[in-house]
Amino acid sequence: MGGTRAPAAPPLRQFDTVLIANRGEIALRVLRTLRAMGMRVAVAHHAVDAASPAVLAADATVELHGSTPVAAYLDIAQLVAAAMSSGAQAVHPGYGFLSENAAFARALEDAGITFIGPRADTIELMGDKVRARRFVAERGFPVAPSAIEDDDPASFVERARALGTPLLIKPSAGGGGKGMRIVRDLTLLEAEIATARREGERYFGDGRLFVERYVERPRHIEVQVLGDAHGQVVHVWERECSVQRRFQKIIEETPSPGLTPEQRRQICEAAAGIARACGYLGAGTVEFIYGAGGEFFFLEMNTRLQVEHPVTEAVCGLDLVHEQVRLARGEPLGLVQTDIAQQGHAIECRLYAEDPAHDFRPATGRILTWKPPVGPGLRVDAGVLEGGEVTAAFDPMIAKIVCHGATRAQAIARSVRALQDTVLLGVATNATYLTRVLQHPEFTAGQADTGMLARCAGELVATPSEDDIDLLLAAAVLSDRELMLRVHAVPAMHAAMGAWRN
Repeated sequence: MGGTRAPAAPPLRQFDTVLIANRGEIALRVLRTLRAMGMRVAVAHHAVDAASPAVLAADATVELHGSTPVAAYLDIAQLVAAAMSSGAQAVHPGYGFLSENAAFARALEDAGITFIGPRADTIELMGDKVRARRFVAERGFPVAPSAIEDDDPASFVERARALGTPLLIKPSAGGGGKGMRIVRDLTLLEAEIATARREGERYFGDGRLFVERYVERPRHIEVQVLGDAHGQVVHVWERECSVQRRFQKIIEETPSPGLTPEQRRQICEAAAGIARACGYLGAGTVEFIYGAGGEFFFLEMNTRLQVEHPVTEAVCGLDLVHEQVRLARGEPLGLVQTDIAQQGHAIECRLYAEDPAHDFRPATGRILTWKPPVGPGLRVDAGVLEGGEVTAAFDPMIAKIVCHGATRAQAIARSVRALQDTVLLGVATNATYLTRVLQHPEFTAGQADTGMLARCAGELVATPSEDDIDLLLAAAVLSDRELMLRVHAVPAMHAAMGAWRN
């Protein structure tokens, strides 16, 4: 398989102050590692996040302004200025927002500030799904049969039709499942292409599309990779991310229960080869679609830290943010492939503020009580506090509940217990729904695919009975400390009587 020579390694970069250009649980998670490394930490934030845990824990803060809260976190010029005013010599972008924006990486570099992530040209190459697919295919790695609009726009529909059904339409600049359409009836192809184009333009400002053969009952396997400035690349094994609703992951685990040792070796080596071919620097993830027959195809590369990175950390014993910082400085990996082993099994459940009984409608409101679970092998990454507001301005994820066990069965049992022990009152969550998924026979047997949640929807979503609602309301009342103090307080008139008894 062909490759490209990694650029010459630059001299080591030194920095002692890092600006976090993100919010919520990932900002706090990054902050903790930076603090453990002896760094001074600044956090850029919109006013709505002024009382968030990451902002309260920071050594310095810079307020961002924008027409909307999201717009503030997407303002490149404002974030570069925030880094400079806070004295930061480096910026960690977390995930989402500008974490895969080549213009942001270049703007920081132009200002003499280190971007803790891959090089801008790598982000540009691998962030464009069409360019990335072509790059990967030219180097001999497997990609699904496809039709790319850019190759010949006039014949795009005919070339897509020739692939046969089922088909998957994707925006070239897409992510997070937005704009993706499955087509099983070719008479609907042109209408679905028009819909996907409108969604691509709305979400990404780019209406370019491509179409590929859709793999029935596919599994979603991704591989964590690390690359240094000296051309060395290793993989940190795979994660299974097949439990998805509307192309959005909600449960991730490692190792994948669907791979044999030989299949695991093949897919991980392919991911490392792709990262090596593009001279990858930092932490990234190569994603694949895996078919029931054992074939796998390149899907995309995420040039950033993934939401689900904690399961890899739990099983492999690495701090991936620590590695990102080291690699951004220009330090060598310090690891060879045989140093990285998997120990046990880990599962991450994404706790969302949403109502599964009403089509997963996002929930908003004030968090009245928040008591995360505790227990052996348990890690909770959260970015909320009691009294905080859950608004519609951002993604509704509240926390990630990560459980590690010696076996997959133990990891599942610990995850179920952790979700049952989670107390969050004030907004609806998907905790009970996640518990049902974990206990579903398809999941426990390790047979979940990306269509499981839609296929088993009737079994997974339950509407609470009137008795359940009464119990929930009673629990909410009993957990309100101020209310209970007032209920049990001695009235002033009686308290004035002192110890007198009749």
